[in-house]
Amino acid sequence: MAEAEAEAESSAKGRLVLGRFEVGKLLGHGTFAKVHHARNTKTGESVAIKIISKEKILKGGLVSHIKREISILRRVRHPNIVQLFEVMATKTKIYFVMEFVRGGELFNKVAKGRLNEHHARTFFQQLISALQFCHSRGVFHRDIKPENLLLDHNGNLKVSDFGLSAVSDQMRQDGLLHTFCGTPAYVAPEVLARKGYDGAKVDIWSCGVVLFVLMAGYLPFHDRNVMAMYKKIYKGEFRCPRWFSSDLTKLLSRLLDTNPHTRISIPEIMDNPWFKKGFKQIKFYVEDDRVCSFDDKVLLQHHEDDDLATSDSEVDIRRRNSSNSSGNCSLPRPASLNAFDIISFSQGFDLSGLFEEKGDEARFVSSAPVSRIISKLEEVAQLVSFTVRKKDCRVSLEGCREGVKGPLTIAAEVFELTPSLVVVEVKKKGGDKEEYDKFCNSELRPALQNLMMEETASSSSSTTTASSGQSTHTHSKSKPPHRVLSESALDRHLDNESLYQRELGLPEETNVSQDDQSRFEFVSDKVPTFTI
Repeated sequence: MAEAEAEAESSAKGRLVLGRFEVGKLLGHGTFAKVHHARNTKTGESVAIKIISKEKILKGGLVSHIKREISILRRVRHPNIVQLFEVMATKTKIYFVMEFVRGGELFNKVAKGRLNEHHARTFFQQLISALQFCHSRGVFHRDIKPENLLLDHNGNLKVSDFGLSAVSDQMRQDGLLHTFCGTPAYVAPEVLARKGYDGAKVDIWSCGVVLFVLMAGYLPFHDRNVMAMYKKIYKGEFRCPRWFSSDLTKLLSRLLDTNPHTRISIPEIMDNPWFKKGFKQIKFYVEDDRVCSFDDKVLLQHHEDDDLATSDSEVDIRRRNSSNSSGNCSLPRPASLNAFDIISFSQGFDLSGLFEEKGDEARFVSSAPVSRIISKLEEVAQLVSFTVRKKDCRVSLEGCREGVKGPLTIAAEVFELTPSLVVVEVKKKGGDKEEYDKFCNSELRPALQNLMMEETASSSSSTTTASSGQSTHTHSKSKPPHRVLSESALDRHLDNESLYQRELGLPEETNVSQDDQSRFEFVSDKVPTFTI
């Protein structure tokens, strides 16, 4: 058996996956999947590819886990969370193309010895920022531990492995989650009680254990006998070492409070004096389906080693200058839509529900020049004080108001349908959906309708002028007006189950019962899937 696996491993190394990714060394493996380093042969980019055996997940009854993990990873795009780029499938395998995090696990760093307070605080701040974003999107990790926290080449923390995560849709009528899962040393006491628990408060408890481990170098609750360890967790019996500061000790007592109702919340953590020291809120946006940091972009543009704490005004000025300089260039011809693109506009053939949120996009057909459409989008952005970033025939509109889900970010791209018609595709890339709907209905849609009226009036005027100069009546061909091709939203009801079956070859889910010493999940009810 071991020889067969070694042979399969050697055959996997160096081969091309779907003609694009050259598979490299093995990074890690579990019961149902292996993770390899890989290189995109077209771009040279390093990625991590998670290769999942369809046969094993079908036998193990883990279909619901795969569906849920895909949906969740597309929902939580944040600088401190490992990104999912693509999902591909063959007859026997499913491939997750993910961000390659070079620094390894945080666990390896702690194994060498406890961290100083500054580094421990920085990692904890990044962890809380990531979880704040997850919880605001209705996602609860449920398996926070140093082994699932990775470090990139800059030493920044990245949360990984959402295999045991849950979403708010899975809550029962009592508003609580009931699946008994987690890693023994990091599990919260209310999970052990099996009476239902708040997913957010469970994550906070695990963060408390992680913080203790970073600062102490050992677990707060530890015993060779698992049941004895559970008793310590249930009673909250732990002692802080003498080198812990008083502020840190007070924070840990709130994080490791056995009563979830009085346990500290994430807003309270972020207002804590120990936490706030040196904390800087991350500013980011999503472009081309990738998470980008404003600070990173500024540094790349200027090739300077400036302090990362750049003021908002400086960032805005630099971004405006970048936009102005790009606006002086002539626009290239928009990308053409092929037959498959046009067919996918029909909701019956639209497969994007597998990998992105639905109800957050709209399409418009227009005969206006691309430059006029982009100018109109800039006018709309100026009215609501949004920042504009342009690249070829793509425009990104970014709000300045910071919410728990980040600023509202809208991407618009122009495609060529025919030589005289273009399609404007608008998508929400970040921010609150309610704010997005309000912006679209009160600002964006009326502006594009006004452009339609202006274009129609212009066409009618030119037609009248041409007709008056002719001795015989001829029918001039006026440009067709704008029209909405696909309304924003809420009226779409995609059958995600059948989509998963068609695209990934996964049948209807079966119940799952999995038991492992280091990581476990006992499912008594069918886990509901959800659409994003």
